[in-house]
Amino acid sequence: MADARPLVGLKIVEFAGIGPAPYAGQLLADLGADVVVIDRPQRGEIGLAQSIDRRGKRSIVVDLKTEAGTAVATQLASWADVLIEGNRPGVMERLGLGPKALMAIKPALIYARMTGWGQGGPRAMQAGHDINYLSLTGALHAMGDADRPPPPPLNLVGDFGGGSMFLIMGILAALYAARSTGKGQVVDAAIVDGVNSMMGMFHGLHAAGGWTPERQSNWLDGGVPYYRCYPCSDGRFVAVGAIEAKFFAEMLAGLGIEPEDFGPQHEVGLHAKQMAQLEAVFAEKTMREWAKVFGGSDACVTPVLTYEEVATDPHMAARSALTTVGNMRHPAVAPRMGAAASADMPEDGAHTTEILDMLGMATDSLLASRTVRQA
Repeated sequence: MADARPLVGLKIVEFAGIGPAPYAGQLLADLGADVVVIDRPQRGEIGLAQSIDRRGKRSIVVDLKTEAGTAVATQLASWADVLIEGNRPGVMERLGLGPKALMAIKPALIYARMTGWGQGGPRAMQAGHDINYLSLTGALHAMGDADRPPPPPLNLVGDFGGGSMFLIMGILAALYAARSTGKGQVVDAAIVDGVNSMMGMFHGLHAAGGWTPERQSNWLDGGVPYYRCYPCSDGRFVAVGAIEAKFFAEMLAGLGIEPEDFGPQHEVGLHAKQMAQLEAVFAEKTMREWAKVFGGSDACVTPVLTYEEVATDPHMAARSALTTVGNMRHPAVAPRMGAAASADMPEDGAHTTEILDMLGMATDSLLASRTVRQA
C-alpha cells in the first residue's frame, strides 16, 4: 500500500543537534519526508540516543572535521531538497558547509537555520536557552504569580513554538516558492523572532487598554477567577477557562453557586472574594470527582493531568494520543494526515552504509579511514 503522507518524496538532511531543529525534522519525517541525520562521532553532554525527535529518520555518523567528511556532507546536501542546521552563526561556514558554498552547487536547496538569537545582532554569538529567549521577548515576565519570580516554563513556548514551528513554516514557504522559481532560500529562524511574533496579541491588547505588564493581573495570566487553576481535596488541580458568559454560567451551575450570590463575572473589585469562594468549593471534592461533574459540559473545567495519565484519559485515549513502543510512549502525529508515522528511532550510524551506497560513494574506504561509522 502506498504511503499516503503528504511529504513523501521530500529529501532532508539534518545536522544533529538538540531541541527545536531535530523536533522540526521529526515533524517533517512524521509527515513522510526522508530525513537523514548527520550524527557526530561523539554525542554532546545532553544529547539523547533514544529521543522521540529521532523517529522515522535515518542516521549516518560523519566526522565533519575532515575533508572527506565535508565531502560526504556536501554530497548529502546535493541529494537533499532541504538542509536543517542549528549551530551558532559561522560554524557551518567554517566547515565549508555554509549556504553560499552549498547553494552554489545546488541552487534549489532550502537552507534552514535554527538559532536562539538569530544570525545577526549583539547576542548572535552568545549561548542561551529557552528561558533566556523568553526573557528578552516579554513573554517570561508575563508568566507566573505576581508575588514570585517568573517560573522557568517548559521549553514549549520558545524552543518548539517560536523555534520549530516557525522553522517549518519557513521551509514549507520556501519549498512553495522553489516550485515556480527553481531557486532555494536561506530560512533564518530565530526563537526570539518566533516568540516575539506570538506576543503580537498582547501588544495589541495593551494598545487597546486590555492588558497590563503587571504579572497575574490580566484575564489570561491567572489574574481573574474564571481563568486559573484551583486545588482540590486530594491536592490535585482543575483548570478553569470559563471566559465567555455562557460557559461561566455553566461552571457556576456545576459548582452549585447561585449567580446572584457570586456577583458579576467582570467586577474586578469582587475578584479576590470570588477566587476565595471558588477555592473553597473546589476543595470539597477530588480532581477526579470534579472531572465527572463537568464531564460533557461546556463549563471549560478540566482535570490537570500528569503526562503519565494522558494515555488513560477518555478523550485522549479515543484519539490514540499516545502509543507505547518498547519502553517508551510516543505522541501521535500532529496534524493527522494520511498514514501513521514510523516509530523507529535509529542508533547513531544505523544507516551509514545504506546512505553512502545511495550516494554512490566509496563506502569501504570511508569506513576504513574512520571518516564515517556504521552502528
